[in-house]
Amino acid sequence: MIKAAVVGVNNIGKIHCRYLKENNDTDLIAVCDLNKELANAAANEFNVLAYTDLKSMLENEEIDVISIATGGKENGSHHFAPARMAIEAGKDVLVEKPLSNSIEEARELVSYAKAKNVRLACNLNHRFVPIAEQAKKWIDNGDLGALLYLNMKLTIGNPNESSPWIHMRALHTHSIDVIRYFGGDIKRVQAFMTKAPGRKVWSTASINLEFESGAVGHLTGSYDMDNNHPIESCEVAGHKGRFIIDNVYESLTYYPHKSSELKVFRNSVLTGMNGFNETFKNRINTFISEIKQSIPPEKIAGSGHEALAAQEVIEAAIRSQLENGAVIEIGK
Repeated sequence: MIKAAVVGVNNIGKIHCRYLKENNDTDLIAVCDLNKELANAAANEFNVLAYTDLKSMLENEEIDVISIATGGKENGSHHFAPARMAIEAGKDVLVEKPLSNSIEEARELVSYAKAKNVRLACNLNHRFVPIAEQAKKWIDNGDLGALLYLNMKLTIGNPNESSPWIHMRALHTHSIDVIRYFGGDIKRVQAFMTKAPGRKVWSTASINLEFESGAVGHLTGSYDMDNNHPIESCEVAGHKGRFIIDNVYESLTYYPHKSSELKVFRNSVLTGMNGFNETFKNRINTFISEIKQSIPPEKIAGSGHEALAAQEVIEAAIRSQLENGAVIEIGK
């Protein structure tokens, strides 16, 4: 059994606890949170030990994998310290997105995990769905041909006004990761952002993309929409055909060129996913399976390296907005 612990047990952390507890290959043994009440409540709910100090937990418990589900500014400023401590202790680590709201800290985590030869994964859960897996097979099998364009939309309702870039840093690790999962590395970006009436932060964004492959793309993102409606779509087109994913996991349609016959995959009512939270289940189960199979750190899915690559694109988009829509090369 793989012994697991969760650090940060507010809302998202409890989801991590639930699916680690349900996984047949893991034994959830402890939780840790600076808030003693939250730690005790989670410990009681999942019948595990409670800690308020990560160092103490690492010294007293035999742990193989740690989920970091702390929050902080832009949903990421409290990730770095516990993740680095877990890596230092030689543990495999799954970090909520973003790795950190600081790109320098995110780079350091990836570099440090590589130096320590431990698995560093990120909760890039939007790609861990059967529909995305099938779509990726079509790309890899050449069914779409050479990729030409990728259009992504991720829009939710979120009133958070804590920083000018909360919308970009807290949300779009997901959308950029999905785009990169299908299209590969992104070379250049150009961003234009706006604020909804009464808002003080850049809450809606339009981002142009150029891929290393030569394909082009676009991301539309917003914190100003309604969560009662579909939040996400992704269209990928090549010179032989295209596909569209509707609402993360609900349906996938392949449109081959020169044919009126379509391929449609839908989430099954009886045997499919039972809601968005199961994307967490799929993501966590994949990481546990990789640990059990001794998959090398550099070959795991949804790695820290991939999360960092998405964050580099986000920071370039922010820079583009600051520079009045300038075209920014990634990493330059």
